Amino acid sequence: MRVLQPADWSKPRGFSHGVEFNAPGRWIVLAGQTGGDETGNYPAEMGAQVAAALRRVVKLLAEAGATPEHIVRLTWYLTSRSEYEAAGRDIGAAWKETLGRNFPPSTLLYIDGLVDLRAKVEIEVTAFVPAA
Repeated sequence: MRVLQPADWSKPRGFSHGVEFNAPGRWIVLAGQTGGDETGNYPAEMGAQVAAALRRVVKLLAEAGATPEHIVRLTWYLTSRSEYEAAGRDIGAAWKETLGRNFPPSTLLYIDGLVDLRAKVEIEVTAFVPAA
């Protein structure tokens, strides 16, 4: 995989503008993962919900024999800009714990709400695992 970074553009923080790959392999597409736990409970804090959603992403990737390094796209749906900004430190810690130093192309959208009214974040993932 090659990160697309024009020389005259400033390097983004926490994501990449794009990636290119030219190899046979497997695509993995995950439905949006929210911040609920295994029993369906949601923590009140945005940072804790992001951490739970990212842990769910990692677990689903493992089911497919993939790791966070295989992620090629993230789409985030967030219900509150102010809560997201206030939770920056916790979100950064959750990212480091689950995704490490992988910064795939990402899009963040602020929306009015999610299907489960307790959910504050939903994260969709696309991953690519090159053939061995």
